[in-house]
Amino acid sequence: MTDKAVLGLFREKIDQIDTEILGLLNKRAELAIGVAETKVKNGMDFYVPERELNIYERLTAINKGPFPNEAIRSVFREIISASLSLEQPIKIAYLGPKATFTHLASIHHFGRSANFRQKRNIPEIFDEVERDRVNYGVVPIENSTEGVVNNTLDMFVDSNLKICAEILLEVSHHLLSITGKMENVEKVYSHPQAIAQCRDWLENNLPNIPVLDVASTAVAAQNAADDPSVAAIASEFAATLYNLKTLKRKIEDNINNFTRFLVIGKKELEKSGRDRTSIMFSIKDAVGALYKILEPFARNDVNLTKIESRPLKKKAWQYIFFLDMEGHVSDDGVKKTLKELDNNSVFLKVLGSYPRSR
Repeated sequence: MTDKAVLGLFREKIDQIDTEILGLLNKRAELAIGVAETKVKNGMDFYVPERELNIYERLTAINKGPFPNEAIRSVFREIISASLSLEQPIKIAYLGPKATFTHLASIHHFGRSANFRQKRNIPEIFDEVERDRVNYGVVPIENSTEGVVNNTLDMFVDSNLKICAEILLEVSHHLLSITGKMENVEKVYSHPQAIAQCRDWLENNLPNIPVLDVASTAVAAQNAADDPSVAAIASEFAATLYNLKTLKRKIEDNINNFTRFLVIGKKELEKSGRDRTSIMFSIKDAVGALYKILEPFARNDVNLTKIESRPLKKKAWQYIFFLDMEGHVSDDGVKKTLKELDNNSVFLKVLGSYPRSR
């Protein structure tokens, strides 16, 4: 048998399997419609993050390969997204315009079948969720290189919204332009955080080129698409969307560059088995006050993963603390710790318990 004939047999078998997969997808879609009808009848939520996590965990645990686990997550993310769109299209607000890293994180988490709505700033995203114009919002909270996004932290002080999920996105910055020629570059645009994450590369490679702040990496890409003298620091996604050419790939100074995003909504989630709880609190200014507040975490064997302080804008020299811990608010250790914290703090708010991102 010739190589061409063997190749033909392989392709024929692949076509047969693809047909079977298509049939199974439609059977799954029919079941999803039945799920939707049951949810409507009982007033249940359509989007259940802990259920999605269980699907991914189960499938990757039983996967024997060679199909990679990360690809399984990507494939089933889109299957679940399409199934949810049959139940009820989920509306998501994100920090726009299109092709920002927040947009990319939103797609990464909810899949391409969700109804995405771009917003100009973080307060607008909170407002859209609070007014029930969208089901969820996606906001950046911290970067592994540049630290926290203070605007997001500040919004939680007065908002009653809950954290429903977190998204960890590996961030790679590319230098893009419409011509693809470095000699044409007279100025560089990007978001301040992206510029900060590429500071050393810019100083070493474009020392005499002015670098200018804009509202987002996507706005930078839009500017580059309109002006041959402009280069943008933005994502590969932005390059595709705005038809830009790549001058230099991966110019971030730290190759382990991740940004953490939060999904915000109104729902308090059930325990998933792999949870994180976020809180905010304020304490009286006294010697040893912070130590006394944190001591119950150690005593109750609750692991802290982050603590951050911010000035309380309503009162000078008063601070509010943001804290992440492992575990769910219903866990005994977390429950005991929060009770002690409530007794010893001026103010305490639980921002949510949600599945930890990988």
